[in-house]
Amino acid sequence: MAGSKLAVVGAGSVGTSLAYAALIRGSASSIALFDVNASKAEAEALDLAHGSQFAAASATVDGGGDIAVTEGADVVVITAGAKQNPGQSRLDLAGTNVRILEQLMPPLLARAPDAVYVLVTNPCDVLTVAAQRISGLPPERIFSSGTVLDTSRLRWLLARRAGISVTSVHASMVGEHGDTEFPLWSGATIGTVPIRDWTDDAGPVFTSDSLAATARDVVQAAYKVIAGKGATNYAIGLSGARIVEALLRDDNAVLPVSTVLSGQYGISGVALSLPSVVGRGGVHRVLDTPMDSGELEALQLSADTLRNTMDRLGV
Repeated sequence: MAGSKLAVVGAGSVGTSLAYAALIRGSASSIALFDVNASKAEAEALDLAHGSQFAAASATVDGGGDIAVTEGADVVVITAGAKQNPGQSRLDLAGTNVRILEQLMPPLLARAPDAVYVLVTNPCDVLTVAAQRISGLPPERIFSSGTVLDTSRLRWLLARRAGISVTSVHASMVGEHGDTEFPLWSGATIGTVPIRDWTDDAGPVFTSDSLAATARDVVQAAYKVIAGKGATNYAIGLSGARIVEALLRDDNAVLPVSTVLSGQYGISGVALSLPSVVGRGGVHRVLDTPMDSGELEALQLSADTLRNTMDRLGV
């Protein structure tokens, strides 16, 4: 969108990967990178700007330690926070990152009062509830990346097993962005074929056991990457840039972002990922996605897990 501005808060591996993906993809006409470590933010922005000639579209890049660089942003993506270490769950980070949000949100709102805010910092579901409480923004304007990346991981695994293009796989991870997330197998398809009916020359490709193993692989994917390289950054950067594009280009794209629910599936006051329409101004609608009884139980487990964490933190 011409004249659009993306502000990325946090110049760590996730924030810089997201800014890099947004620059390459032409997600916004202006990208601002803010971090309390001013020299790091300035250096990262300069490095990105030096390569802007080779990006998909012309964009300006700025960065520094003054939060004023976020002034007038249309979308603010928050990646700042404590890093998930090997062996840690996302929920282990909750207390520290809620306190960081309490310091960040007021000055951000003062400089970008009309922006849509997207949280990437973990545990993103808990932080979405905290950020809405701190900001007073409506749920459609402050949400998290949720299971957008987890859904991409799921589709990649299914596509590789089936020998099909990933764009032809239609399946979603929903619920908590964490250990209780789960796939919606009841509605998953490859093309128009239900996932359980997909066959090759040897017969059915996906058994109950292989689908369960795939779901476990998705849940454990981040832990595997963190154990090997210390952080996940490239894929979340790309998925974050895609969310930004849906907002700035008014795509009305269906993405499983995490918003604070208000009665959907009998759940309120908890942020969970569900297929939602994302376009100009934020989340337009959380879709009423059909689920079988087991999936509804799993969704409630996700909600209960997050509610327990929020109660413990006083969120």
